[in-house]
Amino acid sequence: MENYIISCCSTADFKKEHFKKRDIQYVCFHYALNGVEYKDDLGESVPFEKFYREMSLGASTRTSQVNYEEFIEYFTPFLMDGKDILHVSLSSGLSGVFNSANLAKETLQDKFPDRKIYIIDSLGASSGYGLIMDKLADLRDDGLTIDEAYALIDEHKLELHHWFFSTDLTFYIKGGRLSKASGIIGTVLGICPLLNMNNLGRLIPRYKIRSKGKVIKAIIDKMEEHAVDGLEYSGKCYISQAGCYDDAVKVAELVESRFKKLNGKVEINDVGTTIGSHTGPGTVALFFWGDKRNN
Repeated sequence: MENYIISCCSTADFKKEHFKKRDIQYVCFHYALNGVEYKDDLGESVPFEKFYREMSLGASTRTSQVNYEEFIEYFTPFLMDGKDILHVSLSSGLSGVFNSANLAKETLQDKFPDRKIYIIDSLGASSGYGLIMDKLADLRDDGLTIDEAYALIDEHKLELHHWFFSTDLTFYIKGGRLSKASGIIGTVLGICPLLNMNNLGRLIPRYKIRSKGKVIKAIIDKMEEHAVDGLEYSGKCYISQAGCYDDAVKVAELVESRFKKLNGKVEINDVGTTIGSHTGPGTVALFFWGDKRNN
């Protein structure tokens, strides 16, 4: 088997144990909560429950990506150990981290000319991006070379679907995705926006749905519409949630009752502090393999 590591950013939103179990390396983004700086370290510095509770109480947040110097420091020990690198970044439609990783690659390729360094733009986020990493771990474990694994993931990454809904419009207003007037009206009417990632890796509002119950039904319908083989879908399904675990459980139960051939139980993860700083609490995201995403 080739000597290479697979790697991503903390924004794949796995639990630390999952990263370790699948032998996936990761580098941490950064965030600030009420002006205090932290690493996006999978909820270790600030537990997710506390993070979303603070946001609900009005805490300020901001995020920063992994920069060029940090990538140099992160990649170098692997290369010095004689390992090639296949790194998958958070969507370029959400962050400039893909560019930072590529700049580091260019510098390190000159220093380590015998090593291979591949950087893939996931065009995804959270545990959707994580589902790509799980597939990549499967390919590596099946004995594929780094070149083969890179080519397959880069070719099929747009077949990974990301569907999100939110029951709290506060942070959509703060982030400028909704006007204040629309947000107030939407809140009064109980509007829950349903969004997805397009082919450019950007989060796009698709539908304004009235009531939590209806948006939960709608997100399951979208899975039936787009998943590989529809109701016969036999792949993995992941959910991420931001301070609304009970809502995520409802979605998971409906998925498992409708899709009888799933590869294992639906796995529920937390929306991490980087993505969560922008979505806020009340967000549930559903991820699965399906038809190729378009605009």
